[in-house]
Amino acid sequence: MMRRSGGSKDIVKQLRINRRIRAREVRLIGEQGEQLGIMSLREALDLAWEHELDLVEMAPTANPPVCRLLDYGKYRYEQTKKAKKARKSHKVGTLREVRVRPKIEEHDLQGKIKTTRKLLDEGNKVKVKVRFRGRERIYPEMGVKVLRRLTDSLKEVAAVGTWSTDNGARDMFAVLVPLSQGKPRAEKPREEKPREEKADAKAQDS
Repeated sequence: MMRRSGGSKDIVKQLRINRRIRAREVRLIGEQGEQLGIMSLREALDLAWEHELDLVEMAPTANPPVCRLLDYGKYRYEQTKKAKKARKSHKVGTLREVRVRPKIEEHDLQGKIKTTRKLLDEGNKVKVKVRFRGRERIYPEMGVKVLRRLTDSLKEVAAVGTWSTDNGARDMFAVLVPLSQGKPRAEKPREEKPREEKADAKAQDS
């Protein structure tokens, strides 16, 4: 090995290796983690050459600096994989929105399902909103039907975190949470009474 590190920038911190190391003496650790003691930089480089490994400065601020014998190319590859995995697992998805109409055509609905699935696969929460226009508001059951079709089609990858089907509202929605983020607490659909029924109930109470 005894090679120079590349100049490419990535998520793994660059370490000084081989002749880039500036210390006169180092505390050396073997490839298997064994302590080899304090020695001159020349002796450590000779050992690295003898074992066809790199001399890597792991703790430059120590006195003397701590170096280790290892295959630097393999080490960087493994560290990059670990860093990417950690970054992916800690990724916090944003809340995205997909809008549908209560009278949406079947092929358009399938397109919305595909788009929603893609957003969920990326780790995002998705708010599926049914927007009513004009006289569509007097047919809230159409919006509920569309929401159920969409959420049922994605139940293997997402759970419903929030569900709002207020018959008197301009729109209704469901928030889908990827199952990869943990299943949220089940929430019963809030299907409120039409405004006419609410008015009648209030009159009876008075």
